[in-house]
Amino acid sequence: MAIGTALTRLLGITHPIILAPMGGVAGGKLAASVSQAGGLGIIGGGYGNAKAGYGGKDFMEEQFRAAGNAPVGVGYITWSLTQFPELFDQAMERAPKAFFLSFGDETLFASRIKAACVPLICQIQDLDGAKRALDAGADIIVAQGTEAGGHGKSGRTTLTLTPAVADIAGKVPVVAAGGLSDGRGLAAALMLGASGILVGTRFWATPEALGSDNAKQLLTKARSDDTLRTRVFDIIRDLDWPEGYTGRAIANDFSRKWHGNERALGQNLKDEAEAYWTAARAGDTSKAVVFAGEGLDLIHDIKPAGEIVREIATDAEQLLRTQAGVAVS
Repeated sequence: MAIGTALTRLLGITHPIILAPMGGVAGGKLAASVSQAGGLGIIGGGYGNAKAGYGGKDFMEEQFRAAGNAPVGVGYITWSLTQFPELFDQAMERAPKAFFLSFGDETLFASRIKAACVPLICQIQDLDGAKRALDAGADIIVAQGTEAGGHGKSGRTTLTLTPAVADIAGKVPVVAAGGLSDGRGLAAALMLGASGILVGTRFWATPEALGSDNAKQLLTKARSDDTLRTRVFDIIRDLDWPEGYTGRAIANDFSRKWHGNERALGQNLKDEAEAYWTAARAGDTSKAVVFAGEGLDLIHDIKPAGEIVREIATDAEQLLRTQAGVAVS
């Protein structure tokens, strides 16, 4: 049994579930596991350099090797690719299952992606962004609500943004993102007009994900009320995000000290950065960032990614049959 949507037909996948290309988390092993279970796994290239503690051409080569022969996509923060165009070429040489662009001008890369017949996935946070992505020729639009972990805007929620984007997208499949961690989220997204969901935080709490064991354990214990949208983790890592963007992360000693005191953090950057990176290398989550979305309340354990894909799909199918009256074949 499977839920067939415009997304599954376009990508040739069994389940309408996509792994979010989380930088430093969604490596080749995790992406392969999601794809092998019937979803679409995407390797997260992030910023394309080592500023955030990962990245670069060698890092991506390692992740491509870890993915083996599994059909996986590649995702980058769009504005960072303009600084490292060789990473775009590296990814395209791999003939990815899809190319995922977030936070920047899609038109800079869209024509080359589409000329190679690689599906273009564009993540947006508002209707203006959706219109720009459609004009650029996006094959799939990801509507990211503010509930999402990691970077985004603090405006629209998944519940309201998803149907609004679906209304203007026409035949282009829309994928809901932000706080979605289980079958209820998938079923709800489909009822809102989406063709599938993007899942991030839930897939971090897996053995296949990159990142420290301390971070993964924290994901099973923290709740959504423990998260906040903040700039302090970007400031300390010397990452210059555009105005209006923040990152949703689990609050810790570092954010409690500096959130709201960003100017002072900038003035003490040299001393604070050394301590921060020492903590990050040690997996000390009291200082190092753990990005996470509001779906934390639904995460209670660490389990294999393939099992998560199948559970989400099975639970959504059951809900659509018994509670929505939708025929599932």
